[in-house]
Amino acid sequence: MAGKLDIDDEHNLQDDANACLINYCSSFMPDIITHAEGVFVHTASGRKIFDWTSGQMSCLIGHGHPEIVETIREYAANLDHLFSGMLSPPVIQLAKKLTSLLPEGLDKAMFLSTGGESNEAAIKLAKVYTGNFEIVGLSASWHGMTGVAVGAQYHFGRKGHGPSMPGNLMLPAPNEYRSFFRKSDGSYDWQTELDYGWSLIDQASCGSLAAAIVEPIQSSGGMHGLPAGYLQAMKDHCRRRGMLLILDEAQTALGRAGDMFAFEHEGVSPDILTLSKTLGNGLPLSAVVTSNEIERVSRESGFMFYTTHVNDPLPAAVGLKVLDIVVRDNLVSRSRAAGLKLQKGLAELQASYECIGDVRGRGLMAGIEIVTDRKSKKPAKKLGEELAAKMHQMGLSANLSTMASFGGVFRIAPPITITDEQLDLGLAIMREAFSAVVGTMPLREEREPITEAGLARL
Repeated sequence: MAGKLDIDDEHNLQDDANACLINYCSSFMPDIITHAEGVFVHTASGRKIFDWTSGQMSCLIGHGHPEIVETIREYAANLDHLFSGMLSPPVIQLAKKLTSLLPEGLDKAMFLSTGGESNEAAIKLAKVYTGNFEIVGLSASWHGMTGVAVGAQYHFGRKGHGPSMPGNLMLPAPNEYRSFFRKSDGSYDWQTELDYGWSLIDQASCGSLAAAIVEPIQSSGGMHGLPAGYLQAMKDHCRRRGMLLILDEAQTALGRAGDMFAFEHEGVSPDILTLSKTLGNGLPLSAVVTSNEIERVSRESGFMFYTTHVNDPLPAAVGLKVLDIVVRDNLVSRSRAAGLKLQKGLAELQASYECIGDVRGRGLMAGIEIVTDRKSKKPAKKLGEELAAKMHQMGLSANLSTMASFGGVFRIAPPITITDEQLDLGLAIMREAFSAVVGTMPLREEREPITEAGLARL
């Protein structure tokens, strides 16, 4: 079903949704989406809405990319799904292409469906390889909803479901804006914070440390990037304890953060890399990549992660096409350049409104934190909700979470195929929303508002 619906049909669909769908956490948004193309989604009532977050941070090269559509059509007709022990050309080709883009030591891959599933497999791989079982995660992390993955995350989802997997230990997540670890000059002392956190891990551990799992940018935790030097320090801590380092690049990989892989920004390679969201451009595809040595030892030790959709050909063909497009069209460079433009626009917005406490991010991955005032840094939940509602009313879907560990941060991650004109449009809608909502505490006069004609042109 696509296009504009009759109002009665839309109401009937809403009624059916209320009657038939399980609510899996947050409330469903009020619009029913009937069509998506490029950087826009279209509602049943005929509204055109700018998708400021690439769906669930996944549509890296935009909705309905014609080459992706053609790939899905071809493989749906000819090679969609196989017995899990069978191999197909797109799976082998994707593994070869992906590992060719990665440094030595990330040599072999397997393909699954979701980010949670890939992290589940990565953690189990680390446990089999090391013979240990304790997993260290960051306090603002998000790694998935399956048992082992959710056990290693602390941002949300731990309560109300009984005991989590034993052996999970937590480090304080780096947060330059809010951390109370400070040097004498007031700058963020992440090194002391990290070292102190590991001293607590050592006290809490029963002596079976297997791996640490980290996101290069903690998106669900508020778009916090790791400080310069942090990733190498984390790897050093792991090495001293005989642990592996797992990097979860669900949202950051394939150019999103301005590098093909976000760990390249620091030049620090993990022992195990997981990918998802961006690899499938919205289709359920994830990957686990590791070294020849870890794969060999784990295979000989009986590692098993045999699923219905492991190495399925159709999603693998899509992943291969995504990689081809990102490389061919120089989209990593495009993301880096567009990211500078985005950060500049957000910094200008921050200079205009007291309620924007912090702007952060890298590449086309950014966050702005809404506060009651910059001195107290108290999260402004109600104001953030009003801003989100205004932006949505004006045609911009901006993701705001008000969970305590998130702090009320707008997450921005448009497709990396976005044009400068579209990027300007998104920023203009944000500016007008801040201008229109009471309580944003303007610091200077804003620009001319965006017009309906401006939105229609795109």
